[in-house]
Amino acid sequence: MSGGVVAIVIVAIIASMIVRLVKISKGMDPDRKHRRGQGQALLDPAQTSPREQELQREVEDLRERIHVLERIATDGRRPQALADEIERLREK
Repeated sequence: MSGGVVAIVIVAIIASMIVRLVKISKGMDPDRKHRRGQGQALLDPAQTSPREQELQREVEDLRERIHVLERIATDGRRPQALADEIERLREK
């Protein structure tokens, strides 16, 4: 795989993780389409169900993965080269 393809794959993975994190943080249960306000609040710390605890662990796992992917994407690269590659990806 060339460096550009690897960068595209990493950006796609990060984007999908961010979308999932945003849905979870807004109270959306991606599996059941359950919205906050309809029944029990999804991330209410006063009422943590086993499902909520599982989602909180998943959010933490996704944050760790994003951190690792960011390190992989930026390791050994000059900041300007990385910025140029990001701009090329945005143009596509």
